[in-house]
Amino acid sequence: MSTSEIPSSPSGAAAARPRASLRRVLDDLGATLLELAHGDPDREVDLGGVVIHDPDDPPVLPPHSLVLGVGVSDPDQVAGLLSRLGEQGAVALVLRAPVPLDPAVVAAADAAGTALIGFRRGAPWAHLATLLRSVLAEGDVGPAEPESLGGLPSGDLFAVANAIASLLDAPITIEDRSSRVLAFSGRQDEADPSRVETILGRQVPERYARILTERGVFGDLLRSEGPVFIDPGSEPAGEFTMPRVAMAVRAGDEMLGSIWAAVPAPLSEERTAALVDAAKLVALHLLRVRAGADVQRRVRADLVSSVLEGGAGAREALERLGLADTPLVVLGFALAEPASGSDAAVRHERERLGDAFSMHLNAVTSRSASALLGGVAYGLAAASAAPEESELFAVRLATDFLDRIGDRLRPVLAVAPVAGSLAEVVDARRTADRILRVLREGRVDRRVARLADVQTESLLLELRDLAAARGERPTGALSRLLDYDLAHGASLVPTLRAWLDAFGDVAAASEALFVHPNTFRYRLRRVAEVGECDLRDPRQRFDLMLQLALLHDRAH
Repeated sequence: MSTSEIPSSPSGAAAARPRASLRRVLDDLGATLLELAHGDPDREVDLGGVVIHDPDDPPVLPPHSLVLGVGVSDPDQVAGLLSRLGEQGAVALVLRAPVPLDPAVVAAADAAGTALIGFRRGAPWAHLATLLRSVLAEGDVGPAEPESLGGLPSGDLFAVANAIASLLDAPITIEDRSSRVLAFSGRQDEADPSRVETILGRQVPERYARILTERGVFGDLLRSEGPVFIDPGSEPAGEFTMPRVAMAVRAGDEMLGSIWAAVPAPLSEERTAALVDAAKLVALHLLRVRAGADVQRRVRADLVSSVLEGGAGAREALERLGLADTPLVVLGFALAEPASGSDAAVRHERERLGDAFSMHLNAVTSRSASALLGGVAYGLAAASAAPEESELFAVRLATDFLDRIGDRLRPVLAVAPVAGSLAEVVDARRTADRILRVLREGRVDRRVARLADVQTESLLLELRDLAAARGERPTGALSRLLDYDLAHGASLVPTLRAWLDAFGDVAAASEALFVHPNTFRYRLRRVAEVGECDLRDPRQRFDLMLQLALLHDRAH
């Protein structure tokens, strides 16, 4: 069977169904994740976006939005929220199942014209938000009319998964090279618990992936030109009990991902041929998705760059990003790269975490934009409160994001002051860069910082740059101490630094250097004698502290 024979939808529905309708969402994500609790899913409107409801800071909704009611469960609270959503034209409200269908809630939903949808327990809201945006994303690049590949909308992986499921009569997942689920078909309830867990987590469970790795399945998949059959055999209960057929998806020599079908037995020759042909179609769709994502990423990067640099096109760029006429918080996210690791690996990690930062920012605040520019992912977020409050909100947002991604590559995040104009946005970007420099050099024990947290360290770095540009060297007492240490193998400069850092507390300073207090006192007297300085003089102490901070590193 050739790719041209793949049906346009598993149910035989017309390919021209609304691309971003509520019915489309329920068809693609229903049963496994979502269930219609009340309302009409067939309204002839395209969804205008996905918004997370914040009871403390209600967002402004785009027309025909789908609202995620995170933490909303009380019937009175649900009814009140439905009334407000109806005034703003929301199409549906998603609540954690079971949805409270009290008479007051049903009446409020009917009056608002807003459907109620239940979201399965155990699945993260962040995953649902990502899946919904994937389903709703048009991803159009080039022609205004939607393109098609194999009779299916270009890049529509959920439609492709459902089509392949019809051909093989089995539930399907389409996964990337890292076993992350890109799309899945219906009928996942027919598979085993492992498949359901994979769908809910959007990632093959680690223990399941370990079993496949140990059995050499991934190696077979990489080497094989055809489907690979995986028999669960005698694996422990609860892992996976239903056989799988997997097929690599390739573009030339590059592996783009894979197709996984949960089947009761090996495929027939006809269905094997259908899966081989389907993999070629999936490759085209994945390449189309990649091309669209790359173009969108470049366009977004150009717009964000225009705003951050100012200039003639900044105002228009801000309007295209939907961030005009509002104060903005500028954030900067960067990695402190490890000493080991290739440039390509670090670049890939930057791109991956930059995309994660963009997704997190978009999920938390409805008006935002971000882009990776020169190794730094900059974010622009609309400030909906007073400057101080908005900065603190951004700090909480940044801390939550870093907690999610871990510390493996020492990620750091800067929060610049709120900018009320384009000129201030440009200044805020410079401030974010200053903060990031302090954080990346590890000069403070922080992962997230505002200017107020690191201003002194930032100024010292700028002074150090100025001193380096002028070729400044230590003079006076510090110069004499450095020369003495070098000639005699002594440690008078470390003694001085420890004493100054401890504010003259000999006990604390000696403990920091792991020497006896009497030994430390003797060395301190030698500091005063060799350096020919009076450590009781506050001006001389300040001079020594400043030279140690600005010039000592360059002297060695």
